[in-house]
Amino acid sequence: MKAIWNGEVLAHSNDTVVVEGNHYFPPASLNRQYFSDSSTTTNCPWKGTASYYNIEVNGKVNKDAAWVYATPKSAASNITGHIAFWKGVEVKP
Repeated sequence: MKAIWNGEVLAHSNDTVVVEGNHYFPPASLNRQYFSDSSTTTNCPWKGTASYYNIEVNGKVNKDAAWVYATPKSAASNITGHIAFWKGVEVKP
């Protein structure tokens, strides 16, 4: 799978984990130069607290377009540290 935004590949992996229709990419699959930490967090009742990343590609910023569960609840332990995308980021084979 690939995550693409603004013409650049943000992540590429043959080993994503699908949860609730979202592909979670392993941390090593990210092109880190496009990511910066965001102060945004959200809470899921069964996964726990998600932290967000802003994505910047070619001078354009997509705020909070990626998220990660760094320390999820036990029910979601299979996505620990994996990153998922939304807000116009295309995820495709």
